[in-house]
Amino acid sequence: MPVVDVVNLEGKKVGQVDLADSVFAAKVNANLLHEASRWYLAGERAGTHKTKVRSDVRGSGKKLWKQKGTGRARMGSIRSSIWRKGGTVHGPQPRDYSYALPKKMVLGALRSALSAKLAEQKLTVVDGWALETNKTKALRTTLDKLNGQKTILLVESGENRNLLLASRNLEGVKLVAPHVLQPYDLLRHDRLICSKDAAARLSRTLNPEKPAAEAELVTSIAPAPAAKDAAAPEKKAAAPKAAAKKAEKPAAKKAAKPGKPANKAKGKD
Repeated sequence: MPVVDVVNLEGKKVGQVDLADSVFAAKVNANLLHEASRWYLAGERAGTHKTKVRSDVRGSGKKLWKQKGTGRARMGSIRSSIWRKGGTVHGPQPRDYSYALPKKMVLGALRSALSAKLAEQKLTVVDGWALETNKTKALRTTLDKLNGQKTILLVESGENRNLLLASRNLEGVKLVAPHVLQPYDLLRHDRLICSKDAAARLSRTLNPEKPAAEAELVTSIAPAPAAKDAAAPEKKAAAPKAAAKKAEKPAAKKAAKPGKPANKAKGKD
């Protein structure tokens, strides 16, 4: 397991951190790095190039001269591709250059790039990016103390506004989060400077040998309440109301209507 020194922003050693062998001491696969870089650059292409075809250029659609009898070559439109200022044939059109790359290949290339940085002694781990100001000049002085004279890739987990504002105007300096780190970024920049938390997160998330999460042992499961039992209290509460309504209905029928006798005699007078 590789052990890397942890320094503060003044460049002084303040501790050490253990990194995963499978992430920072893996075998460097050059072919995998090439494929990952090619895939990343293809996704970055805009693909907005376009040439005008016959239907896009200016010009009338009228036939210039008759088909036969002039001694000249037959011609149907001034917008033909063999004419000056005519349309372009088989020219580039807008398209998407991105393609899918297996996730395992991207993660393998990321491990190879991190291992190459550590093997070349171009990896610096800082205790934290506790900057007092967001001025670019102050950050430039700090990076010089950390041996960051050339292009630098900064990796920080979490939100750090001072670091974001101070680094965005420095040429050759890029700030990324651990979960969006790309192999191409590691290859393009000369030195990698990451915080202690970011290095620990990369060791944990990129480790293919990390143990699976263990579920808690369940000894017994309580039975769920039955649907009938759950509805029983509501039915019991509604039972007296229903009985009262049934008792009121016969009494209302027997009551005499106003202005009429209660019992009407049937038969002849």
